[in-house]
Amino acid sequence: MDESAVDRLAAIEQLGSRRFDLLVIGGGIIGAGIAEAATAHGLDVALVERGDFGCATSSASSKLVHGGLRYLQMGDIRLVREAHEERRALMNVVAPHLVHRLPFVFPLYKHGPHRPWFVRTGVLLYSALARAKLNGRVSEARALRLVPQLRTEGLHSSALYADAWTNDARLTLANVSAAAGRGAVVINYAEVVSVRDGGAEVAVDGQMVGAQARSIINATGPWLDRVRRLEDPSAPASIRLSKGVHVIVDGGEDWSAAVTIPHDKVRVSFAIPWEGKLLLGTTDTLHEGEPEEAGVTDDDVRTVLEEAAVGVDGLGSVRASFCGLRVLPGGPGATVNARRETVYTKGRAGMLSVAGGKLTTYRRIALDALEQLGVRDLDRKPRPLPGATGLGAISWPVELEAATRSHLLHLYGSLAPDVLAPAVDDPSLLEPIVHGRPDVRAQDRYARDREWALTDEDVIRRRTTAWLSGLPSRDDASELHPADVKSRR
Repeated sequence: MDESAVDRLAAIEQLGSRRFDLLVIGGGIIGAGIAEAATAHGLDVALVERGDFGCATSSASSKLVHGGLRYLQMGDIRLVREAHEERRALMNVVAPHLVHRLPFVFPLYKHGPHRPWFVRTGVLLYSALARAKLNGRVSEARALRLVPQLRTEGLHSSALYADAWTNDARLTLANVSAAAGRGAVVINYAEVVSVRDGGAEVAVDGQMVGAQARSIINATGPWLDRVRRLEDPSAPASIRLSKGVHVIVDGGEDWSAAVTIPHDKVRVSFAIPWEGKLLLGTTDTLHEGEPEEAGVTDDDVRTVLEEAAVGVDGLGSVRASFCGLRVLPGGPGATVNARRETVYTKGRAGMLSVAGGKLTTYRRIALDALEQLGVRDLDRKPRPLPGATGLGAISWPVELEAATRSHLLHLYGSLAPDVLAPAVDDPSLLEPIVHGRPDVRAQDRYARDREWALTDEDVIRRRTTAWLSGLPSRDDASELHPADVKSRR
């Protein structure tokens, strides 16, 4: 039996034998962030996730850490200001290896939905809230230097602003690792099947485990109401789900900015250079079935490609597609107009459910959740996640190509030498996981030994970027090529 299996058995034994201060149900970015914040404040925490950590929305986002330019148009200045504060904290302190600044070009076409002066004014206000010194208007020549494939036909002018991008799955995992490093019991593929006052029953590895806890937080995202009804079968629906589809295509290597593409007075989509590819999307449509039923269709992919072609010429081959479900407060109206707010509710047995929120503001949401539980003297200052410090003094144990070093530094920060350590004695671990990607086999071993990966998909889809080579994924559902799709121009 290997070391990781022993660790899992020990974690399951502790789940059933300790009485925790807090049981967190859901291992996405919100649940992981809550576990991180709770352990930082001295709480004894257990974190359980029915699938893999970050396996749902938290690895299927737009990969942006941003203020939300369109939220400014919706009048939610407070949300934009808070998001910018969190973006700066993530970039500078919490995870500077995972969160990187990225300029955005906002092209304004002659027949587009916005007047140029309106957008430029909004961008200037947005940049002021971001504390960024950017010219709100850029020339066509500069815009093309930033985005060589920018469509210039009918282009009136372009605005420029800055946000940031991240690897959402690894940001989630870094929070799980931080919590575990402070003693939290963290278990994936562990499903809560009942909730009671003082604890829950957890189905894990073919057995039922009783977990005792003084407090319980439900951070299960799209499954929020399902878990609420484990506590109270009569609990009414409290959320709506919005499906967001993204498509990965070849390209972006020579881009130094992303593109924000306006489609109407509210909606925009993005073309983002991400992990050596272009990330396109997203859609925003109401999903009325069970969360497990959400998937990518050819029509979804066609929509994403058509919308991208409004602002980008010469899209490359489709490599992957995926979808995630946003959690929105229940209510009428189109999902695109729904406010991206977080709602906290307590059930009859005292379980706190956390609905909604943004990837960017997960830290603030986590702290607010602890405040809802009555945790006092919260320290809201940002804390570095594992790998976030010592980035300027890394000693590499083996020789690597510069691109591979940069890739590992981005994913693991100062922990990259730990990932590579076994390769000193076994050079075969420096071979690529898949052809055409910088991920090496040492990452596979590290994922299974140190990062709770149990399946190949855990490794390929959420611990590394090997899936971007075009390997089959459970979400891929398209044989479309951009050349086969009619542009929405």
